[in-house]
Amino acid sequence: MKKTLRVFFWVALGVFAGLLLHEILPIHPAEQKQNVDTAFVTPAHAQNSSAEAISSHRQNAITQAVQKVTPAVVSVNVTKINRYVQRNPFFDDPFFRQFFPELFNGRIIEQPVESIGSGFFISKDGYVVTNEHVVGDATEIIVAMANGKEYPAKLVDRDRVSDIALLKVEGDFPSIKFGDSDELLIGEWAIALGNPFGLFVKNQPTVTVGVISAVNRDFSPLEGRIYEDMIQTDAAINPGNSGGPLCNADGEVIGMNTFILTGDPQSHGSVGVGFAIPSNRIQQVVEKLKRRRGKDTNVWIGMYVSNLNPYIARSLGYPSTRGVYVRRLDKHSPAEKAGVQLGDIIVEINGEAVNSYADAQAIILSLDLRVGDKMRLKVWREGKLLEIDLLLERYPD
Repeated sequence: MKKTLRVFFWVALGVFAGLLLHEILPIHPAEQKQNVDTAFVTPAHAQNSSAEAISSHRQNAITQAVQKVTPAVVSVNVTKINRYVQRNPFFDDPFFRQFFPELFNGRIIEQPVESIGSGFFISKDGYVVTNEHVVGDATEIIVAMANGKEYPAKLVDRDRVSDIALLKVEGDFPSIKFGDSDELLIGEWAIALGNPFGLFVKNQPTVTVGVISAVNRDFSPLEGRIYEDMIQTDAAINPGNSGGPLCNADGEVIGMNTFILTGDPQSHGSVGVGFAIPSNRIQQVVEKLKRRRGKDTNVWIGMYVSNLNPYIARSLGYPSTRGVYVRRLDKHSPAEKAGVQLGDIIVEINGEAVNSYADAQAIILSLDLRVGDKMRLKVWREGKLLEIDLLLERYPD
């Protein structure tokens, strides 16, 4: 009996000791590993959620607009022929010129010159718009896209006065939707895309961001072009940006980047004062260029007009503010030859009433003018109404 009690005692003591050791000694490695893995599940989920939140936060209206617009922005690579006269510096004596004139005739040199600009697709069937000064008298035009692909482009037509050119590329392409430039808000975001300094080549277009600084800026005439109602922006525009789109935060084209002011004739970089042709003007001119395709439309009128205000009307003795007044004339231009004078007030063009500059512009755009056409003006001059016919000529090279 005593022996049995001793055995029971030692067994009970062993069980108690085992339970005590289980509580005191370290946990088994397998169990420890399982507990560690479980402990890190929540932090891992937290890190993934944080990364997604940061990535989502980086996306905003501007980045989304850029992603939407970029595929339709192109680099316009142009080859032109520059012609100049090379004279012999060793045979420039007036005496010998009388007897050997053939020695003094200049030799015409033709030199190919490459230049770059920007543009953008406005329709899926391959129409591209850019500035007229980008293409000029191009002999070859190559359009390069952001994906590195290049396509030959044909010049459909160009309008020197408005500085807009229309190109055509064969194929199916992404395009950009036009916004309403008449609804711009001063201070809203403005995004400029293009090919400054040739950085576009087989890469993404350069993106700069600013705001709409002002609207309705006028710079006419400027190198024989009329820049009226221009959009001013502080988004950086540099050489090569010409012809590229100026977009809003919705990814719509509101203008076409055209030129900058630097404040220094020797400077060529952006100082935050750039100008774009408004989108509504672009659409008007593009429709005109499509209609007159293949015609000689590089017309020269040679007069520049502006809206009247009460002060100017009184100074001219005109009893109203309806119409536009002639503020500048090109020498030997069709307007000067026809007898138009500075200060003349134009009240009709081809029988249609002109109340403002916008009316005059709309009428001229609708006329589908070409070299050799006549344009009839009704002008007010010193209390009399006169009719003047202009014979349109080709813009001089």
